[in-house]
Amino acid sequence: MKKTVLFVLSFVVWLFLTAPFHPQGVDWQSFGVGLVVSFLVGLIFGEMFTETPHKFLWVSRYLWALYYLPVFAYACLLANLDVAYRVLHPALPIRPGIVKVKSRLRSKSGLTALANSITLTPGTMSVEVTEDGYLYIHWINVLSQDVEEASRLIVERFERILERIFE
Repeated sequence: MKKTVLFVLSFVVWLFLTAPFHPQGVDWQSFGVGLVVSFLVGLIFGEMFTETPHKFLWVSRYLWALYYLPVFAYACLLANLDVAYRVLHPALPIRPGIVKVKSRLRSKSGLTALANSITLTPGTMSVEVTEDGYLYIHWINVLSQDVEEASRLIVERFERILERIFE
């Protein structure tokens, strides 16, 4: 099942990447190469791909992923404005530090997506992710050292949606 899901996903990505460049119709050579390469990718990397391939068939996950994009973009916009304010302020109001936060996410993919979302948001950077769901975050303006409060401020906005996508 893992190999089949990876084959199908690889081939769909191949089609999305090559189809717009052939306005006169299907390029059968590209189509054939895509099939062969996708088959090899599925065959070679299929066992490393995912622990739960059946979840790729849940349509609701894709809808939540589409919902996540504007939420993430809004969080990035607010963080960019906050960092710009701190840089342009004459007193440079920053209190940098590393805080420990707790996540409810259990899957490796979910924790990775959360850590990447935090890192891509200006003013925060994921330093380490532990096996038991704790993340160590470098924060440009530490508002709380308390694990629960820091988790609420940094992680909660992303975690609610990522839980529906990856768990």
